[in-house]
Amino acid sequence: MEGKPHWELGSVRNAARLLKEFSRTDRELGVSELARRLGLATSTVHRLLATLTAEKLLEKAPGGYRLGLALHDIGANVSPYLDLHEAALPVMATLRHSTGETVQLAVLDGLESVYIDRLESPHTVRIFSRVGTRLPATTTSTGKVLLAALAPEELDARLQGWTPHRITPFTIVDEGTLRARLQEIAERGWADNREESRVGVLSVGAPVHGADGAVVAALSVAAPTDRSGPAQHRRIRTAVVEAAAVISRRLGHAPTTSP
Repeated sequence: MEGKPHWELGSVRNAARLLKEFSRTDRELGVSELARRLGLATSTVHRLLATLTAEKLLEKAPGGYRLGLALHDIGANVSPYLDLHEAALPVMATLRHSTGETVQLAVLDGLESVYIDRLESPHTVRIFSRVGTRLPATTTSTGKVLLAALAPEELDARLQGWTPHRITPFTIVDEGTLRARLQEIAERGWADNREESRVGVLSVGAPVHGADGAVVAALSVAAPTDRSGPAQHRRIRTAVVEAAAVISRRLGHAPTTSP
């Protein structure tokens, strides 16, 4: 190509051109359509898609391919300090597509989880019908994540007014058991809810950190037990933890790492 710098790598340029084809109106694109738009052979586009998917810049979708979680992560380094809704929503959409399950974002109010954003699974697991719903924090994965992040004195103050209700046979109603569970969650960085708020539904939650490092929300994925075997549960858990970390970085959080 005339005027093309001698150092330019054609494969890198084609990968960049491919990524630019995705937009708000073209969220999913197939191999043939991408090949047509880029003027490349289908086999070349296949190789580009395989590489970009392996790097999580793209992911497979029902209609072909869509932008992946890693691109949201990269964007977090360019546009930090977004508000919570703006930071979370695109990542939640990617998480819903990758897991096929319902994705929720919650904050803590007293001893209640308040759900401020929710994207339904294509299969639809009806735990509640609208944003703004409140559930006992001790019975949900988001609530336990948020309680586990509290300072000890703050947790003590809130639990003084705790009147446990056994919603299901699996609901935690013993304070000692609850405190032990919260300590585990604080140490490992995620929580699960195994039919504690509704029989037949499991969820996994992870913390979302603000720019100052404080936990400002919790992200979760909920799924029915018949679609949540051990392998699927591990896959969802990994996806939720990764997505919560991406939202945190989009909020300006820069986690410290140990040597």
